Amino acid sequence: MNHTLSITEDPRWQAVRDRDPAQDGAFVYGVASTGVYCRSVCPSRLPKPENVRFFATPAEASAAGFRPCKRCKPDEIALRDRQAQMVADLCREIESAEVEPSLDDLGRRAGLSPFHLHRVFKAVTGVTPKAYARAHRAKKMRETLKTSATVTEAIYDAGFNASSRFYADTKTALGMTPTTFRKGGADEDIRFAVGQSALGALLVAQSGKGVCAVFLGDDPDALVRDLQDAFPKARLIGADAGFEETLARVAGLIEAPGTGFDLPLDIRGTVFQQKVWAALQAIPAGVRLSYSELAERIGAPKAVRAVASACGSNTIAVAIPCHRIVRNDGALSGYRWGVERKAALLAREG
Repeated sequence: MNHTLSITEDPRWQAVRDRDPAQDGAFVYGVASTGVYCRSVCPSRLPKPENVRFFATPAEASAAGFRPCKRCKPDEIALRDRQAQMVADLCREIESAEVEPSLDDLGRRAGLSPFHLHRVFKAVTGVTPKAYARAHRAKKMRETLKTSATVTEAIYDAGFNASSRFYADTKTALGMTPTTFRKGGADEDIRFAVGQSALGALLVAQSGKGVCAVFLGDDPDALVRDLQDAFPKARLIGADAGFEETLARVAGLIEAPGTGFDLPLDIRGTVFQQKVWAALQAIPAGVRLSYSELAERIGAPKAVRAVASACGSNTIAVAIPCHRIVRNDGALSGYRWGVERKAALLAREG
């Protein structure tokens, strides 16, 4: 097999062509005609495949005689990896601490100033150390509510030193009262309706707080099963004539996305996911952003993979318009409800 053919058939070449952010850091590539090596997302002109050499690390590329590209700075990948490991260690420190460590304490452990640590931590995780600690405590809250004998016992097992602080956090962390959560959401009513839209089957579900699911697909029965999996212990109430209007409004949004969506949403996710989804809601119809641009908007330019994962975790299609996120080169990437539907939505938006 000649070199050009072996390169074009290598999946890494497709990642280079797409400037795929999900592959950033997985490898680097050298360009024989220029003598430089680049990251997979380098914005420079695409090289000819016969000039490309792939390397697992920047060190391997340097050893082969290539120098780092001044535009994408692939030699900084090693620094990013060291920072990621440092932040991972700090995350474990936060999780194991009985009392939430201060920014000063974390900075001393990392050998960084509090300001620099705050910036690096947010760049790697997408959230601040305090927000990470809050999210971890919320996770522990959910776990302890399931296993503790009483809500009071769960308060202290989760690390809260006062019940007032616990109840102040439960509204956003649980989406329901602690007692209801302990029952697995068994007392929660979720109304839903299934119909047809321009993009096929459409399911819309709403809790007491707002629309909690918008599913698209080919099989209406499969969408109902997906809703059952998402809310296994809630009471699902279908065939509600009064709810048909909500279904029609969502179907109308598919047909005319410029009309906007003014129904309340019940958004359930991690702190980081909610931050990404809020940014998605701020993107007007007809505008497309790359994953990198969305990461920039939320103040976490290095958290591109986490941003892509949050987009993929979105269960409220159209109303939270993750379909407006594309690859750096403008190409359409994966979409939970199918790339064809993503293309159709974008076409309607112009």
